[in-house]
Amino acid sequence: MLKIDSNTIIIDVRTNIEWQKVGIPKLYKNQTILLSWRLLPDMLLNNQFKQQFMTYIDNVKNNLLFLCRSGARSGEAAYFINNLGYPNCYNIIDGFEGGVNGVEEESNPGNIWKQVALDLNKHYGESVYKSWFSKISFLEASINTIILSTPTNFIRDWIKSRYIQAILQVWQSYDAGIKTIEIITKELPEQKQTVSGNFEKFTVKEELDTNSEGAFSTLDLRFTFDNFVVGGPNELAYAASRAVAESNSAVAESNPLFLYGGVGLGKTHLMHAIAWYIKHNNSKRKVIYMSAEKFMYQFVKALRNKDVMSFKEEFRSVDVLMIDDIQFICGKDSTQEEFFHTFNTLIDNNRQMVISCDRSPSDLDNIEDRIKSRLGWGLVADVHSTTYELRLGILESKLEQMNIHIPKDVIEFLAAKITSNVRELEGALNKVIAHSTLVGKEITLENTQNILRDLLRSNERIITIEDIQKKVAERYNIKFSDMSSPRRIRSIARPRQLAMYLSKTLTPKSLTDIGKKFGKKDHTTVMHAIKKVEELCETDIEFREEMELLMKILQN
Repeated sequence: MLKIDSNTIIIDVRTNIEWQKVGIPKLYKNQTILLSWRLLPDMLLNNQFKQQFMTYIDNVKNNLLFLCRSGARSGEAAYFINNLGYPNCYNIIDGFEGGVNGVEEESNPGNIWKQVALDLNKHYGESVYKSWFSKISFLEASINTIILSTPTNFIRDWIKSRYIQAILQVWQSYDAGIKTIEIITKELPEQKQTVSGNFEKFTVKEELDTNSEGAFSTLDLRFTFDNFVVGGPNELAYAASRAVAESNSAVAESNPLFLYGGVGLGKTHLMHAIAWYIKHNNSKRKVIYMSAEKFMYQFVKALRNKDVMSFKEEFRSVDVLMIDDIQFICGKDSTQEEFFHTFNTLIDNNRQMVISCDRSPSDLDNIEDRIKSRLGWGLVADVHSTTYELRLGILESKLEQMNIHIPKDVIEFLAAKITSNVRELEGALNKVIAHSTLVGKEITLENTQNILRDLLRSNERIITIEDIQKKVAERYNIKFSDMSSPRRIRSIARPRQLAMYLSKTLTPKSLTDIGKKFGKKDHTTVMHAIKKVEELCETDIEFREEMELLMKILQN
């Protein structure tokens, strides 16, 4: 235990809200207290901080105690000051904070989790507890978010689908400030629980493994600009990506560059192509490319290791930051907070950001409005579904790369029938070529039809409610999110009713399932929509023709 004497200085880096809520620790009495800087991220970005700090503390041998609720900010402070030459930096974590009279409270998140687990055991019984809740470990806490971990994806998904709200409600009975419970898959070593009143000597943790070579280690060698086939659906996204790659600095009108579209349409290809081009033609520019999921895991790792400053320095010092599948951070408050500040720092310093997503910024749910707004600051480029002509070009380019010739009618057949996405189109071509090579049969139209029989049948059969919603929204020039909104103005309600009717006609889903996809509406609302569309088809020829056209488009 560290001896507290006149050479000890406490530095409180909690927020005003935390300070008012928790109170003043007993340790404050008769000790020197430094309360000038409470918001650590602002503190560390303030150029005057170092000078102020060194003026205030004239003895580098002072014991410096950094205090905050979770240990994240105080850990950062200890790391920062330790690097300034002060060896005795300590981190006081959550369990030390007590009431105004110095009475210690059971506010340690690790201890709260123990009590939450006991309550869940009482409510659900020993069998459920042993099967599921006993597999959960407490990982990290922020001001309003708790991060738990499970050893497998299966356990994580099962708990999230059945028990996440129960866990949150029980936790809020102990700490009403917690708004979100996040669960990740992480096989962890045995955790050392925090004990109230203990001090941890701060040590520098291992740095993030995101050096320049690592930043390119996940790139696919096939995904370059040279083998990207350009056509109407992707020409804007291609041109913008090329401009970003060829520039020596951020492209103002395309910062951030936001690429969005369905699965397998070329977003990731363009992201990789940008990174490869910069690596080979402008290697002095520092680039990081990673998925949003990996961004979150790196952030959580930094929190666990109390090494958030290394994380911030790594991601905020790049010239180009590329984040794939940004929709992954939807609903993850702590990760969104860090992404927001990283975004602002890079844009303010004229650094380039490139982001991909499966939908436009305006259609993202469970993401902060301030982030949604910033994602649309630059150029938002949609990568549309492929046309017949573009699919022909993709197949011909692929065959040229492989130095293989197949009959023209086979190429045209593939381009006409495999319409879902580029990935499936190339997969079908590879299957036909592999079958011919292994079996020794000539590639003909008839053989191709037999080889791809199951795939073709699947393509013809499966239409999803989401497909219908997207197509109807596109046709009537409304947002995809309007399909599940409560808005009742005619320009939105009528297309939504039509989409419900088509969902019942073209999918095997029940009225209840359809209602859930349209903003959790009940089955009677869907029945009313179907009846309304049927009536309009009888009385309005133009409306009926529009409905039939949409049905043909979806079926083909």
